[in-house]
Amino acid sequence: MRTPVILVAGQTHTDPVVGALLRTPGTLVVEHRFDGHVVRRTMVTLQHGVLTTAEAGLELAHGCVSCTIRNDLMVLLRQLHRRDDVDRIVVHLAPWLEPEPICVAIGQVRVRVAPGYVDGPAAIDVSIAAVVTCLDSSTWLSQALGDAGLQDGRTQAQVVVGQAEFADVVVLNHADPFVAAVLRRLSPRARIHVGVEGIEHALDNLYRDARRGESDDPHGPLLAGQPPLDSRGPINLIEFNARRPFHPQRLHACLDLLLEGVIRTRGRVWLAGQPDQAMWLESAGCGLRVSSAGKWLAALTAAELADIDAERRALAELGWDEQYGDRHTAMTILICGAHAAEIRAGLDGALLTDDELRSPQDWADYDDPFGDWHEDPCAAMTEAAEDTPAHRTQDGDRG
Repeated sequence: MRTPVILVAGQTHTDPVVGALLRTPGTLVVEHRFDGHVVRRTMVTLQHGVLTTAEAGLELAHGCVSCTIRNDLMVLLRQLHRRDDVDRIVVHLAPWLEPEPICVAIGQVRVRVAPGYVDGPAAIDVSIAAVVTCLDSSTWLSQALGDAGLQDGRTQAQVVVGQAEFADVVVLNHADPFVAAVLRRLSPRARIHVGVEGIEHALDNLYRDARRGESDDPHGPLLAGQPPLDSRGPINLIEFNARRPFHPQRLHACLDLLLEGVIRTRGRVWLAGQPDQAMWLESAGCGLRVSSAGKWLAALTAAELADIDAERRALAELGWDEQYGDRHTAMTILICGAHAAEIRAGLDGALLTDDELRSPQDWADYDDPFGDWHEDPCAAMTEAAEDTPAHRTQDGDRG
């Protein structure tokens, strides 16, 4: 039986949650922190009412803090699985670390541990039981709508929104109905819990469709978990769908509409001039990212199509177009202060006109401001993360 792993993420109020989880017998807490020189790994257990702590310093792997933490954690999880005194593992993430890449690594990054271990990912020995994200109700919304940057090029909004969106349980430090209304639309598969008391009960009663470390399929439903679609004051979840492509320059010009008074945009995009590749677009606050969502089914060979799961093929067939196949745009936009009508009008205006639609021979000549999002990542980008799936992304703030 695999050992369950609980990840705890967030900028503040994570210590009380970790402390509460530690009280369950058989729990071991592991955390990695960079002190400016080395990464320090700490492991804590509670045995017979006494805290036992073990600490080790780790040399940076090719100068990268993230790689050092990831590589050490993947091996450590497999080793801890073999300890008789460890029934579950709590991974206490650093404040600005996102849980999704860690979960992907657990499931997919092959590691070599030692003689007696089969080479493979940590998921051979452990499973993601839950992701818990701790939020400060008084500051989270302003971070999620803001433009403050981090040293690594991400924005605070991208991190705090990503942490909340990927959670199975969101823990608020105090009740806030407005923040809860946002979270019910951002993270409909997560239980919203206030305070530390009862956290074990929340973990024992996750929703049936809780993520448990699973990432979204970019071609899957965008409204998984059935979030509320009615507005609550300035909070509204917009759906935008289109069966004609965007003009790349006009779409680029209207992106500012998605970066002010908007908490989250997610969706797959059909760009004129890109007949094969779907573009994935997401924003959080004032941070924007585009990447490849893979090929449209209509662009796949018969051999490639055989590897596509039946659910995606069935959904595509429901709206299949004789000329364009499954090509389409589907986006969800969670707003908090922006005007839904303006966003819809801007996106509608960025679609090809009827005249442009009748001239597909011209589409390849349109300038594409989105750059090389569709290309494979270069070797330099993946050298430090061999065997980890990646896409070249185009990140940036737009003021």
